[in-house]
Amino acid sequence: LPKSAGIKKTLKVDEAMFSAKSFEELGLPPLLVDRLNKEGLTAPTEVQSAAIPIIAQRHDVVIQSYTGSGKTLAYLLPILSEIGPLKRPMEQDNSEKGSGIEAVIVAPSRELGMQIVREVEKILGPNDKRLVQQLVGGANRSRQEEALKKNKPIIVVGTPGRISEISAAGKLHTHGCRFLVLDEVDQLLSFNYREDMHRILEHVGRKFGTTSRDILGPLARRSERQTILVSATIPFSVIRAARSWGHDPVLIRAKSVVPLDSITVPRPVLSQTDANSSSPSNSVNQAAVGSLPPSLEHYYCTAKVQHKVDTLRRCIHALDAQTVIAFMNNTKPLKDVVFKLEARGIKATELHGDLGKLARSTVLKKFKDGEFRVLVTNELSARGLDVPECDLVVNLDLPTDSTHYAHRAGRTGRLGRKGIVVTICEENEAFVVRKMRKQLAVAIKPCEFTEGELVVHKEEDVE
Repeated sequence: LPKSAGIKKTLKVDEAMFSAKSFEELGLPPLLVDRLNKEGLTAPTEVQSAAIPIIAQRHDVVIQSYTGSGKTLAYLLPILSEIGPLKRPMEQDNSEKGSGIEAVIVAPSRELGMQIVREVEKILGPNDKRLVQQLVGGANRSRQEEALKKNKPIIVVGTPGRISEISAAGKLHTHGCRFLVLDEVDQLLSFNYREDMHRILEHVGRKFGTTSRDILGPLARRSERQTILVSATIPFSVIRAARSWGHDPVLIRAKSVVPLDSITVPRPVLSQTDANSSSPSNSVNQAAVGSLPPSLEHYYCTAKVQHKVDTLRRCIHALDAQTVIAFMNNTKPLKDVVFKLEARGIKATELHGDLGKLARSTVLKKFKDGEFRVLVTNELSARGLDVPECDLVVNLDLPTDSTHYAHRAGRTGRLGRKGIVVTICEENEAFVVRKMRKQLAVAIKPCEFTEGELVVHKEEDVE
């Protein structure tokens, strides 16, 4: 029998859970529900309704949902139902056998890691926030190791390099870990993280004495841990990885739960012609479809390079946007764009990886507090940057593909809010936008900004 035959017998999907009106209906423990109520969180989002009961059934899962849909709580809440001070009463009896670190959450960037930590701290409350420890690069490693020893956290959140580094030094013991979460997993699969992810997959939740000759291959079955993979975009590389790392994993989308083995993974693209086609076999297309918040409006306009900043200014005024994130592909031009915006009376600042940790935190805080109207950044902020008030995203440079477009666009329209995405491109780049429009299956309308107004043009969909 295929592996999926076993999971079909044990996977319990109650259609009612997709329309749950409260967290109590999803079976969360009373203490956890009380904490959520105190934070003003009373009703689950669609992806939370789908994911929480399935993770509670101890399935390995892949969660796919658009950016800003509440994916972080979709995996945090079932984990906190089983570990820590807010867990189920039946779990409390076993708590004293104290296993140290019980959940490891891996994120590709410091910003996303810190955001996840803040979410956990908010739920645990001020008295228990020491139970989550941040292990991110760019911060003092010795202090992080001291905090691990002193606070004895049950949850560790960090970037692959720092987690791997402290683990290799013998200061992080995760063999008894029950949960491994890989957030923005499609990015964690990149070659840059390969060595660090090897170590994490080999040590987290794998008891001493277990071996694997190739931890990224078919032998990489979990021993005791539950593996949760998360992203807005799930290319076929993630499906393959999930089958290797988990045991009969389940794919969770809003209002949809299916065994991963029921999904056909096409053969790798062999020719350049196939790679450029818009056929369903193109994994980028498949990854991006359904990854956009549903309440967004998408537009594009054309401008010469030297006029792009002025077009941005007119765009901001025409849409009366108060909180704007403008994306570019490189770090060097950011400062020049900020200078030009400031010269035109628009408060702006830059955010990029060359800034130190403190400077980045300060910039983000000031932007969120409304001291700056425009944040000019690069791909660093395309994932993990949570600015709920952001009402406009502008692409000053074209995203490299439709998946990157989806992640940038997801910085606005978060948690059901409305948002607008505008791409400013050169005339000879318009065909790329039209191609992404087809791949994403959304209307990206041509427009211009004249006399303080957004003017939308009609256009035939030419390829």
